[in-house]
Amino acid sequence: MVASAFILGLLGSFHCVGMCGPIAFMLPVNHKNDLKKFFQIFLYHLGRLLAYSCIGLFFGIVGKSLNIFGMQQKLSIAIGVLMIIVVLIPSQILMKYNFSKPIYRIIARIKNALGTALKKKTPDTFLTIGFLNGFLPCGLVYMAVFGAIASGHILEGSLYMLFFGLGTIPLMTITVYGGNFLTAKVRQRIQKAIPIIVILIGLLFVVRGLGLGIPYLSPKPAVEMVSADFECH
Repeated sequence: MVASAFILGLLGSFHCVGMCGPIAFMLPVNHKNDLKKFFQIFLYHLGRLLAYSCIGLFFGIVGKSLNIFGMQQKLSIAIGVLMIIVVLIPSQILMKYNFSKPIYRIIARIKNALGTALKKKTPDTFLTIGFLNGFLPCGLVYMAVFGAIASGHILEGSLYMLFFGLGTIPLMTITVYGGNFLTAKVRQRIQKAIPIIVILIGLLFVVRGLGLGIPYLSPKPAVEMVSADFECH
């Protein structure tokens, strides 16, 4: 399933360029020294990966808690259906019922911390910027979080978010080096393709939860065999 996380991050990173691109453009990288610039960008990505891994760890615990009650298969189906529904719901309705409102104060603090960090140029600055960047609200991150929960395991939840972050690195790196290289028309086409990607991954979770006996894709749920060989005295 981590492959789906990487694909979501890789193809969804076109959306990330629009959301987090301004932060990438403003990174105080050293443009005169290529080696220093590479190391600074590396620290920025490392910070984002640490943030995503922490998020995945937390929601992996949530998934593990649900898995203890034998709900992993049903949870996978529910998460897949939820991902599809969220994509199909008109954006106007989602904006009306904005679930990020309760954490606006936290988001404001993160943005303020980012603004302060962007003014510095010390090595730890780039790690801090990346780490804070990873906690900013984003629809694609929410989709990846669903995947972390559906994993049903703490480590797998963290790995799911880690691979999602790894998928975003190539395009975000090109953005830092090349700036705003995508035309408005290309961005528009990519934005239209992202919901299709999310729906396909949602279907993948549904198929996984059905336990169709397909190796790696939809394995049958493990059934504990209880021996009936006992003697009555």
